[in-house]
Amino acid sequence: MAASFSLATSGGVEIQRRLGDLVHAFGDLRPLMQDLGLTLESATIDRFDSETAPSGERWKPSLRAKIEGGKTLSDRTTLRHSIHSVAGSSDVEVGTNLIYAGVHQFGATIRAKSEAGLRFRLPGGLGYRRVMEVEIPARPFLGLSADDEAEVIAQVEDYAAAAIGPGA
Repeated sequence: MAASFSLATSGGVEIQRRLGDLVHAFGDLRPLMQDLGLTLESATIDRFDSETAPSGERWKPSLRAKIEGGKTLSDRTTLRHSIHSVAGSSDVEVGTNLIYAGVHQFGATIRAKSEAGLRFRLPGGLGYRRVMEVEIPARPFLGLSADDEAEVIAQVEDYAAAAIGPGA
């Protein structure tokens, strides 16, 4: 069974306009899209170090990070290492194929299916806890920051200038 989620970035109208102009002028933009994908992969991975959303807002620290130290969403680094990009001729997708990524990106409420509740091991060897529901706060890692948008626009401009050639 496959699962996926997508995130359409709001804003970025200037990027969409410029890319549309390039597609119209040059056709296949796969080399540019591959470069943009690598840039956005790197920016997304950096958010795991800074523990911030693309908006610049800090993530709410996890209980494990508070008690044991370390970083939120980085205990095993599986999510961080799953970030990848796929470039097409006129677009690029950056994301992850992990089924639980959407829970961290958007937040979720997990409810017990039975009266037995949900049983969790507490960090730091503090034992176990049984609850009927758990609230996972949103910790967005996918999306365009203002810096990302500026970098993408600069790369698009550089690509266009190189494609047109000197003296044009």
